[in-house]
Amino acid sequence: MKKLVLPAALLALMISCKNKESGNSDGSAAKDSSGITLVTLDPGHFHAALVQKEMYPDVDSNVYVYAPEGQDLDLHLKRIESYNTRAENPTHWKENIYTGADFFQKMVQEKKGNVVVMSGNNQKKAEYVLNTVEAGLNVLADKPMAIDKAGFELVKNAFAKAAEKNVLLYDIMTERFEINTMLQREFSQIKEVFGDLEKGSPENPAVTKESVHYLYKFVSGSVLQRPAWFLDVTQQGEGIVDVTTHLVDLVQWECFPEQAIDYQKDIEMVSAKRWTTPITLSQFSEITKQPAFPDYLKKDIKNDSVLNVYCNGAFNYKLRGVNAKVSVTWGYKAPEGTGDTHYSIMRGTRANLIIRQGAEQKYKPVLYIEPVKQSDAGFEKELTAALAGIQAKYPGVELTKIAKGWQVMVPEKYNTGHEAHFGQVMQRYLQFLKEKKLPDWEVPNMIAKYFTTTSALELAKKSETK
Repeated sequence: MKKLVLPAALLALMISCKNKESGNSDGSAAKDSSGITLVTLDPGHFHAALVQKEMYPDVDSNVYVYAPEGQDLDLHLKRIESYNTRAENPTHWKENIYTGADFFQKMVQEKKGNVVVMSGNNQKKAEYVLNTVEAGLNVLADKPMAIDKAGFELVKNAFAKAAEKNVLLYDIMTERFEINTMLQREFSQIKEVFGDLEKGSPENPAVTKESVHYLYKFVSGSVLQRPAWFLDVTQQGEGIVDVTTHLVDLVQWECFPEQAIDYQKDIEMVSAKRWTTPITLSQFSEITKQPAFPDYLKKDIKNDSVLNVYCNGAFNYKLRGVNAKVSVTWGYKAPEGTGDTHYSIMRGTRANLIIRQGAEQKYKPVLYIEPVKQSDAGFEKELTAALAGIQAKYPGVELTKIAKGWQVMVPEKYNTGHEAHFGQVMQRYLQFLKEKKLPDWEVPNMIAKYFTTTSALELAKKSETK
């Protein structure tokens, strides 16, 4: 029996009609008693849907979507509908859609909700963020909020405006909820185990974070269809300002937990570079479902059929004198049985904390604790004592002795997966909204983060012209 697949445009129409039927007599949506109502602005990236992969007790089931008609909106609605109709723990979101050309102005004018979720084309995101905050609406934005220096200035102004308007502007940092990263941070704060964070050098940084990603990937059980603009760096942003947002955030979050970073005093760029990933027309068509390159990509096409995308970057910088290196690379498709990978090392005077995610780890992140001196007789005793404190916070975590040190054994219950982290970020943000404030260090550190990434891009471009 053939499975009936509805066209996404028809699906959007059905959802819209369904909302009107279940709403008030005048056709408007019937609100529930929840204090938070979500607005989704131009959802071009799948992260916009992942925020709604679960329901939240304090959030209205009505969501107001303002976006232009087209594939981006259709795919978003299809993902939401898949969550609403899944067999296990289905959601019950009701999407109320406006698709006029003045969608942004309409959103600001109507103020149907009080939290605007932004995850899509980044070309206008910084401008949208500032204007939305100026209208007195809270914003939960996917990374990156800024993809160049002009964007950084807008975002910096947006934070000042948010304070003035008493609204919360926050970005979605999912990697803070990855268990091995959380444990790396925990162990780094135990002086008897880690010692002090090294200062390192550009050649041998104290902290290194490397991320490998692939354009062809599975999301919520299906092959991800990417919008063509995702491969245009003027719309998505270069790799050096995109995924690196997470990596720079983790450097700050782990090295100086809950401490405010001053972007004008604490950050010194050392070196930066960027390079391209080649994408053939057939590969492009496979992930976008488009038969030809659109005109806006022609500037990046070589030999008539190969698209060269600046989605790779690496940079060295100093954060309060600590040498750090961050890099991101993108391939087309991961080898069979593999996927996106992460490597991270924090070097301490007594031990190194290393997350590896290669073949030996079956492509799942694993944290290792390796003493700097193998002859350190008291290390095991100190580590065993420290483990009790870790276990009080994370029951079930154990250590296994290996040749170079110890492997941190994490119960499967903590491996919730990348998609689930979006719900965890949302829950934390909802708590901030309830408290009507962000932690004092969050805003300066978001500003510092986007200063770092956009400065790296600027330096990489300058370095090529020398």
